[in-house]
This record gives sequence, structure tokens and C-alpha cells, in this order.
Amino acid sequence: MFTKSRRFVKLFDSRKGNLDALLNKDFIHNGIVTIPCQITDYHDIISHYSVKKYETLNTEFADFLNTSAEVTPDDCPLVLNIIGDCLSEEEKLTIRETIAEYYAYNLGLVEKDEKRHKRVFWGMIIGLLLSGILLWFTKALADEPREIFFILFWFMGDTLCDYIFLTGHDLRQNRRLAGRLASIKVLFSNSFEKPEYSENDADKIYSEIEKM
Repeated sequence: MFTKSRRFVKLFDSRKGNLDALLNKDFIHNGIVTIPCQITDYHDIISHYSVKKYETLNTEFADFLNTSAEVTPDDCPLVLNIIGDCLSEEEKLTIRETIAEYYAYNLGLVEKDEKRHKRVFWGMIIGLLLSGILLWFTKALADEPREIFFILFWFMGDTLCDYIFLTGHDLRQNRRLAGRLASIKVLFSNSFEKPEYSENDADKIYSEIEKM
């Protein structure tokens, strides 16, 4: 039994995913990502707690859309295909406007966070330079006072490296995803059909996004 378990562990460790092939097969055609979304009710998308004219998205729907979008390539525009024959024209208009406003708001939050981190980034650069200069000019001091400047220099350098290689990368990814979701094109259909986009269709979607 132990030998079999070890063989299975080795088998599971050796399995490889093929995300790109699956995405191209199910979501992407001619550089456009289409996310199909089956609904049975208006409130599958719009929160039950919303007040008319102040609608917001159902959190479960927003999570679904975020999760679906974040695994797709950064350079592909997003099209949301809402499938269901339960919506009036007024409800379709409300859904389009609410999705646009919701993700425009989220984009604003990401931009605000990015600006704050940029201020921290430049503050860390200035702090690193100043602490380096202080270390240089305090070479003659005893070890104990210089340790304060050394700790400051190390802290600034560590924070700066974290921003450049970790936090900065995550912020750029979040910024790009927020921008894609803020420019998402919303379509409605009564039944699911695998999306097919001609070159003209793709060019039209790109031009619509550029005008937003």
C-alpha cells in the first residue's frame, strides 16, 4: 500500500497543466476573450440589495467575472456574453451601465493604490540614498550609532526590492486586469453559441475599447 501511494504521489507531481491550450479552445478566438455567463434572473447579476438608479453587482457574479478574466492573456480584450431570455431591454441597459460603473470604480481604486505605492517607491529611493550617505560619513563613529543607519539602509533597500520584484509586479497585473474589466464589452444572447470573430469584428471591438 505504501509503495502504491508513493507511485501515485510521483504521478501527481509529474502531471502538467495546459492552460494556454484550454483557453484557446474554450475562450479565445482571433485575439478576443469571450466569457459566457448563464443566468436565470436579473438578480444573478444585480444585487438584491441595490436601490433603483444606485445598482451594484451581485458579489458572486463579480467574483466569477474577475476569476474568469484573470487567467486570460493580458493583451486580449474581454467580451461578456450574458445568456438568458429573462431580461427586459431596460434591465439589459441597467446591467451594461452597472458593469461599466462598477469596474470604472474598481479601476480608480487600483490607480489610487498604485499612486500611493509610487510615492512609497520614490520615498524609499530617497531614504536609501540618504542612509547610504550617512553610513559613508559616519565611518569614524562607533559601531553602535552606525547600526541605526545600517538598519535604516537595509530596511529601505529591502522595501525597494520588494516593490520592484514582487509588489510592483502584482500592482501592474492588477492595473492591467482592472483596465481590461473597465473596458469589457457586454453582449446578450438567448442561447450559447461558440464565439467566432472575423478580423472586422476584432477590429471593431478594439476601436470601441479605444474610444471608451
